[in-house]
Amino acid sequence: MDKVVKLALISLLFNIVFATYHIVLGTITHSWWLLTVGIYYAILSIVRFAVLQTKKQNKFITKFTGIMLMLLSLPLVGTVILSVIRDRGMVMHEIVMIAMATYSFTKITLAIINLIKARKSSSAKLVTLRNISLSDTCVSIFSLQRSMLVSFGDMSETDICIFNAVIGAAVCAIVFLLGLNLVKNKKILFNNLNE
Repeated sequence: MDKVVKLALISLLFNIVFATYHIVLGTITHSWWLLTVGIYYAILSIVRFAVLQTKKQNKFITKFTGIMLMLLSLPLVGTVILSVIRDRGMVMHEIVMIAMATYSFTKITLAIINLIKARKSSSAKLVTLRNISLSDTCVSIFSLQRSMLVSFGDMSETDICIFNAVIGAAVCAIVFLLGLNLVKNKKILFNNLNE
């Protein structure tokens, strides 16, 4: 449990830095995409912090986290639509792209570790942190692929729009389902009462 909480604290730190980066860069470049993603990460950081601060996991924090993930999937739909219709992305320097890729692959690694640890655990807190981590990872992957297609790809604008729509829709659905899992999973809610 302590190792998972430490990994969640590291992820929280990454989230805060990534949220700040996106909000500042979005403000400077007037990009709604970057601002929306930054706000998404900021809200996700607050939710993760609330889960980590809870000494004893309770039914409320699990349901709250599930509802927040479901609600966060709605602005993601807006960002997907925005990326398809208007803001297909901006070309970024190779160093920025390498940093984004490193960040995303670190998140994937941390999410896989959390998934393995939470799979064997009956702790609602671990399952809640796992779902937050998976949600975070999905959005990171979407941001990375969106930026890479514009920065490195020789794809047509139509192909980029189709790719963004398909991956974006999948990410929105996954984030919503991760939230629904926390709200509806009776095993998790029952374990909350026993912790």
